Amino acid sequence: MTGGHGGVAAGAARRLTEEEKLRIGTEIQRRVGVKTSRDEPLARFTTMRVGGPADLFAVAHNLFELRGLARFARTRDLPVFLLGRGSDLVISDRGIGGLVIQVRAEGTRVAGSRITAEAGVQMARLATIAKDSGLSGVEFALAIPGTVGGAVWANAGAHGSDVRGVLAEASVISGADGTETVLDPAGLGLAYRDSRLKHRGEGFPDLVTWAAFDLVPADPAAISARLDEIRRWRRTHQPLGLPSAGSVFRNPDQGPSAGELIDRAGLKGRRVGGASVSQMHANFIVNDGHGTAADVRRLAALVRHEVAERFGVVLRPEVVFAGDWSGWEEGDA
Repeated sequence: MTGGHGGVAAGAARRLTEEEKLRIGTEIQRRVGVKTSRDEPLARFTTMRVGGPADLFAVAHNLFELRGLARFARTRDLPVFLLGRGSDLVISDRGIGGLVIQVRAEGTRVAGSRITAEAGVQMARLATIAKDSGLSGVEFALAIPGTVGGAVWANAGAHGSDVRGVLAEASVISGADGTETVLDPAGLGLAYRDSRLKHRGEGFPDLVTWAAFDLVPADPAAISARLDEIRRWRRTHQPLGLPSAGSVFRNPDQGPSAGELIDRAGLKGRRVGGASVSQMHANFIVNDGHGTAADVRRLAALVRHEVAERFGVVLRPEVVFAGDWSGWEEGDA
């Protein structure tokens, strides 16, 4: 689900034939009760608004459907790609092979100071639920455009906080054997913008179904004030009115941030096709509405090269370049 954030499995899965799309789609509807579409354009499901078609596309509206789709895919050795809000994600213009599952399971439960949220819950909504419940600790989630599943997958963070700091546990369907296990932050291997879930490789990913967050009771007015502060900061510092995938690169372990380095390299406004480095925040690449995934990736590669040449710092991508990038020559982006 991405990422933001949609938690995703990157890579070029084998493309299905037309006969396979029809047969597998029919079987999914018969056995799981979920309709699929063939060759569904994915650009509209991502915040960057780029990306080609999915061989097969399905929406999981609840955990029953999500688990059913996961079981079906594993038993058929069908590659799966998980899609949340489509943030922190650039899907290839060629699209994605196999089955793309958009996770829309959005149930929540508040018990004392713990909030349990299903994987498709938007992080901004989690922040609002916490505020309405008089619970503090996830105000930073307002600044994360992804879902709970993607945020756990990436250990998403903002404004000096991250998921690891408030997560009690999360339930994960193993890509290796299909078992569902509840894991704590150590078991998930949460680190800076990272987790062990990110490193499953191609095929069937580890799949977050729900997560529980332990928060702290606080004055709702104080929580609201913090949320207003975050909203003001975002309006002032981020290009919210243009399609983007959020921060393109992780901040280096030491020294200036990625945005500062890109700015110092004089790259604000640099353009490749319909993609350009934001004038407002140098670590954002924005799409003018006519950009392609290839434009975005070429520009990211150019930025990475220029920063390395100028400052000797090799920036690591925070966005995921997903789907069929076979033959791509700028693969170090």
